[in-house]
Amino acid sequence: MVDAFTDRPFAGNPAGVCLLPDAGDPGWMQRVATEMRHSETAFVRPDDADGGADFELRWFTPVMEVALCGHATMASAHALYETDAVPSGRPIRFRTLRSGVLTVTRDETGRLSMDFPACPAKPADVPDGLADALDAPVGGVARNAQNDLVVDVASEDVVRGLVPDTRALAEIDARGVIVTAAADPGRDHDFVSRFFAPRVLPGDAEDPVTGSAHCALAPHWAARLGRDTLTGYQASARGGHVHVTLRGDRVILSGTAITILDGDLSV
Repeated sequence: MVDAFTDRPFAGNPAGVCLLPDAGDPGWMQRVATEMRHSETAFVRPDDADGGADFELRWFTPVMEVALCGHATMASAHALYETDAVPSGRPIRFRTLRSGVLTVTRDETGRLSMDFPACPAKPADVPDGLADALDAPVGGVARNAQNDLVVDVASEDVVRGLVPDTRALAEIDARGVIVTAAADPGRDHDFVSRFFAPRVLPGDAEDPVTGSAHCALAPHWAARLGRDTLTGYQASARGGHVHVTLRGDRVILSGTAITILDGDLSV
C-alpha cells in the first residue's frame, strides 16, 4: 500500500500495488481490488508485448476496471523503484490497455513525474440537479472525453466546504464531478479541486487526490492563468499537491509517494 501525492504517511491518496510475475486473470484482479477496498488497486507485471514498454499496468476500483488512474500509476512506479525492480535513474514505461504507454521518471530528490495524455474539457450545459446536488452555485461546466465534468465555483472556500448529496450526484450523467476554483491569495498552490465519483467509488464517493482529474484541470487552468506550469491542491480530508506542466497534448503530473505497508498475498 502506497500513499501517493504526499511526503507524509496517511495523507495523499492510498493505492494498492500488486507486483505480479506474469499475466493475471482479470476476474481475480477484480476480486483482489474489491478485497483491498482502495479507490484503485494497480496490477503490474513485466511486459511481453512488442512496443518497448517495461511493464503492463492495469487499474481496478472495488467495482470495475478503469481506463486511467494517476495516483495508482505513481504508486506503482514508487513500488518498482523502492523494491529495486527498476534502477532509480531509469524511466519506467508502462503499457496500458486504454491509455497507451505512460512514462514515469524519478529525480534525485525522489519526486516522481508522470507523462499522461491531456484530457481537456469543452464547455457544456449545466446538468439538471447539479447545483442542488453540490449545494453550491455553479459558475460554469465543461465535459471531457472521460465523461468527467469540470465544475467552476466561486472560491476556494466553496470547494473546501462542499458537502454534496452523493446520491443526487450519482444521477448526473458523468463518470465523476471535478469541482474547482482559483486559489486564495498567498497560498502555495494556484487552484484547488475536489473529485466526486459516486458511480465508481465506494463510501463517501470522494477520491482524495486524483491524477486523472488533473489531466483536465491542467489545460483548464493553464488557459485561465496564462501559465503552463502550475500547482494544484486537492482539498479532500487527506489532501495532496499535484504539480502539473502542460506540454501540448500531454500533461506532466509530479509529486512524491511513501510506502505504508508491504506484504504478500496468500491467495
